[in-house]
Amino acid sequence: MYSYDKQYDVIVVGAGHAGCEAALAAARLGCSTLLLNMSLDGMAVMSCNPAIGGLAKGHLVREIDALGGEMAKNIDATGIQFRILNTRKGPAVRASRAQADKQLYRLRMKRVLEGQEHLDCKQGEVTGLYLEQGELRGVDTRSGLRFLGKTVVLTTGTFMRGLIHIGLTNFPGGRAGDLPSVGLSDQLVELGFEVGRLKTGTPARLDRRTIDFSRLEAQPGDDPPQPFSFATERIVMPQVPCHIAYTNARTHEIIRGGLDRSPLYAGVIEGVGPRYCPSIEDKVVRFPDKERHQTFIEPEGLETVEVYPSGMSTSLPIDVQIAFYRSMVGLEQVEIMRPAYAIEYDYVNPVQLHASLETKLIRNLYHAGQINGTSGYEEAAGQGLVAGINAARRTQGRDPVVLGRHEAYIGVMIDDLITLGTREPYRMFTSRAEYRLLLREDNADLRLRELGHAIGLVPEGLYAGFCRKRERIAAELERVATTRISMTDDEQRWLLQYGCAEVQKGTTLEHLLRRPEIGYGELAEIGLVAPGLEPAVREQVEIQVKYRGYIERQEELVERLRKMEMAMIPADLSYKDIQGLTPEVREKLERFRPGTLGQASRIQGVTPAAVAILSVVLKAGDGRQ
Repeated sequence: MYSYDKQYDVIVVGAGHAGCEAALAAARLGCSTLLLNMSLDGMAVMSCNPAIGGLAKGHLVREIDALGGEMAKNIDATGIQFRILNTRKGPAVRASRAQADKQLYRLRMKRVLEGQEHLDCKQGEVTGLYLEQGELRGVDTRSGLRFLGKTVVLTTGTFMRGLIHIGLTNFPGGRAGDLPSVGLSDQLVELGFEVGRLKTGTPARLDRRTIDFSRLEAQPGDDPPQPFSFATERIVMPQVPCHIAYTNARTHEIIRGGLDRSPLYAGVIEGVGPRYCPSIEDKVVRFPDKERHQTFIEPEGLETVEVYPSGMSTSLPIDVQIAFYRSMVGLEQVEIMRPAYAIEYDYVNPVQLHASLETKLIRNLYHAGQINGTSGYEEAAGQGLVAGINAARRTQGRDPVVLGRHEAYIGVMIDDLITLGTREPYRMFTSRAEYRLLLREDNADLRLRELGHAIGLVPEGLYAGFCRKRERIAAELERVATTRISMTDDEQRWLLQYGCAEVQKGTTLEHLLRRPEIGYGELAEIGLVAPGLEPAVREQVEIQVKYRGYIERQEELVERLRKMEMAMIPADLSYKDIQGLTPEVREKLERFRPGTLGQASRIQGVTPAAVAILSVVLKAGDGRQ
């Protein structure tokens, strides 16, 4: 094995969405960084849906941006349809989603990576970690080249022992058209890691020229489109519509007729699939009374005829795929350009990670993305950003950055993974966050921009703009709290128009904004809005005023739980010596090795009584009862 003549601070293995964020973060923090990928043309590839964001996922993208990551900027520069979801619901569950031009998305991210100072991008398949006397020293590649590094971040995606299924035919692959990674997961098992199998899938890609869009329902994007990044002023890409199609009884009959050749139902697939993104055959079997299932026909780019039918992932044989697609209205003559497939791959149980995403078994080794059992570009990117930051900080002798559940969806996700583990692909939902009213999309910069600047990922220009916005919000909150209506004739007529006849003279604008029927749009009708007030400031003030009571209650709850959450548990605490713990609780605590009392409280099977005993032990300070 030949050792390359340059030693790196951080080596990132894999250039998917996790790897891109990890490598950029480490390099931007001044560390000499190497990004290794099996193909340099495969960086930031959207292997499945051509979209970024969605319910809860949009929150992750905004948080990545607030901390100084790249994903939001990349989709803003390459997005061809933007929509805000759940606009009729409260601000906590509103979410942004954008269709991407897949090739432009990949190419722009590749350009950013190649132009990043302190970052080398190289092609190579990593087959193993290089250790000396149990200490991580770098990675080995199939070509016989060894790269030395102080820290390593594994972001292997679906490539570790990847196996593709189309009907009862299967073949090795990291995704369609790519070879799998072989050898690395075997070494991880030898090192003591719990390696399991998961499964995911993707729909066919269809030729839009063979679809009758006149028979489908068009779904345009928002006008004007709203960017993801707090730094993007406006979207300049051309915008295009999606279309809605439906399965029918004939479609379901064809799918049921092909189940005997489905690897999912024939027992060929061992890995556990995603609960919340089932294949179309799974939907048909699990919901036999449902007359139809919806699919969005999504364009894959401006310069391609390929379209993506979301929600139609399958591993059925190609002849069954052709038949069931052609049974759908508007798709009677459709041609499949790329068949759908399922893929099985290895992952490592994330309970073997610290909150920094460093592994508990090997110091200086970090895991991020699908290797931790997650699904989704956004989940991967959030982990990659944290792993890259912490790998860099380790080489600089600095403490790791750990996000709390009350601070970010990224913190919720990582805490879920390391305390609960996962036996199926993990997907982020707003329901996973107990403080979701505090963790809104709209305030991600107010929550995390300060931290991103302190870490060193938010440059001074962006930080100065954020500070100005924060000051304007504070000033406007003060103005609406102190400005009172004088009950002019115009104001009285306006109040009657909106059913506010009982409002008295001297009522503040803040009091008016608390009413559900009054917003800044209504205040503007009679000149009660400060001139030049930015839309982002108006949005923040209105949300903070309308939901103040709820927000304050959640903040009080966070403060009450903070002491328990932050109570550190010594890494060498002997649970077997603690009296009062049941054998089940001892086994769970020994296995998961929680870092804080808060993490211990969220482990399934660890009772409130056990948490109370642990709390007493920690206060005693000697780890024994």
